[in-house]
Amino acid sequence: MTLEKLYSLIEKRKRDLPKNSYTTSLFVGGLDRIIQKVGEEAVEVVVAAKGKSRQRVIEEFADLLFHSLILLSYLGIKPKEILDELEKRNKT
Repeated sequence: MTLEKLYSLIEKRKRDLPKNSYTTSLFVGGLDRIIQKVGEEAVEVVVAAKGKSRQRVIEEFADLLFHSLILLSYLGIKPKEILDELEKRNKT
């Protein structure tokens, strides 16, 4: 799944708020809940990088990326805006 497809799915879940959806539960929980999850996942990436297997780092980073995309969606920021910012930094 591409980043754009995943973000589109997250946007759809935000719009439709389907029952029994983990993504829905995060949006309903609001900004503080989403921020909490991003923070938890960031710590898990660091812990995994320090002492776990390569696969564990991949799994935890995938969780961090997923929750970060939810945060971006909640704030109305598209992934392209982040990629544009990275591109801009590359030119300086």
